[in-house]
Amino acid sequence: MRHLSFFLSNLTNFFNFLFPFLIKIPSKSLPVQIKTMVSLASRSGRHLQRYEEGYRLVVGCIPYRYKKSQEPSSVEELEVLVISAQNGQGMLFPKGGWENDESMEEAAKRETEEEAGVIGVVGDKLGPWHYQSKRSCIMHESYMYPLLVKEELDCWPEKKIRERRWVTINEAREVCHNRWMREALEELVRLHPQAQS
Repeated sequence: MRHLSFFLSNLTNFFNFLFPFLIKIPSKSLPVQIKTMVSLASRSGRHLQRYEEGYRLVVGCIPYRYKKSQEPSSVEELEVLVISAQNGQGMLFPKGGWENDESMEEAAKRETEEEAGVIGVVGDKLGPWHYQSKRSCIMHESYMYPLLVKEELDCWPEKKIRERRWVTINEAREVCHNRWMREALEELVRLHPQAQS
């Protein structure tokens, strides 16, 4: 039994070591088995968390896409991807802690892939916003990136605990329960005037 425990802990360490390198490889060039294995590895723990002046630094993305509307004018409509909160209460955008061994943009993309199972191209950083954690008295400084989605994964680390759903801007305003995330959405809308509806 001790050997199995040793093996599993080393296997986890091995995947945690490989993960930052593997996510930089374009997913189309990976064999399906490796792509699936990489997409199922998720970081955990807070030992690498970044803090600045007492604030935990949090980053994430607002995944979006353009969809042809059903109107005869065929205007492209902006949709955003929301995910369910871990506790199942409410919807939000993917976000998480920015860790010491990655850039802010890398952390935002990693969190988005882990929580929402999407990959894409990031735009300019939005933010910061400051808020207090609902579970503790820790203060957070948050930044979000617009992420134009290029690929939706079939398997991702948090698939079993999160629902993902494409919604209109107005629907996102209604279902997103975090005030600061709604403010980030409004900032994204200002960058995409066609999304004003």
